[in-house]
Amino acid sequence: MEAPLRPTEPGSSHRRGIGLDSIPEDLVIAIASYLGPRDLLSLGSCSHFWYHLCASDYLWASLSACRWPLLVPPCLPSLAAEGSSSSSSSSSRSSSEWKEFYIRRHQEMASRVSNVVTFVKNCSQNESLEGSDFLKAVADLQSMGAGFLDIKFFLLTVKHSVLLNLIGLHYLIFSLRVPGIDVTEALRSSCIAERRVCVNWFKLGRWFYVFRHPDESRSRRVSLWELATSEEEVRSVLNRGVIHEVLRVQITKVVGDPRRNPCISSRFAAGFP
Repeated sequence: MEAPLRPTEPGSSHRRGIGLDSIPEDLVIAIASYLGPRDLLSLGSCSHFWYHLCASDYLWASLSACRWPLLVPPCLPSLAAEGSSSSSSSSSRSSSEWKEFYIRRHQEMASRVSNVVTFVKNCSQNESLEGSDFLKAVADLQSMGAGFLDIKFFLLTVKHSVLLNLIGLHYLIFSLRVPGIDVTEALRSSCIAERRVCVNWFKLGRWFYVFRHPDESRSRRVSLWELATSEEEVRSVLNRGVIHEVLRVQITKVVGDPRRNPCISSRFAAGFP
């Protein structure tokens, strides 16, 4: 009768014959390239072998270029240089410059977006925010080069108010021009798609010969999902703000059952310049 299999010492020839570390490194790198940053960090905590492999510049350069395509520092090794030769590839993959850059950049973006969140909270009282402050928050996101994942991670969350959700949604649609399917998936996965706002806008009455019609007031209750998918008129009003015939734009939060509860009295007055 054959002897039962016994545990082998790490690094023994028997383990090397059947273990994951016997797989060619290029193949393992290719498989790991399908992982996101969280999963990659989790896999890297399994062993020394996976730690060094998951710190590969090739993996983190791809993640960095995907998340911040306009902010990748040119001084770091390129993906093309990564695959130039097997020897140089192995040497470069032992480096963790791109991993350090990604983590550092993530922390910087978290801090900057946190400043925007603090600014909005300080400027808002009872869910009320001036239009100039709204535009400043959007402009700050643009100036810092916030990407799609930054907005998804830091603004499209249930812990923030619908005002901050709306700022993030507005930025994705009009500044980043993210495809609709990606925007709706971000809303769905963040569990904020059904949050609702009441949008009110006031238009200057039109002239008819020597008479001017009374100013018009319009109101629309919409969810974030509807704003992202179908409410083009409301999106246009929010994007244009106070311009031409539009005198004022107000956004209010709808609480509870949208069929029964009116807009709360606190208002987000978007007096766009």
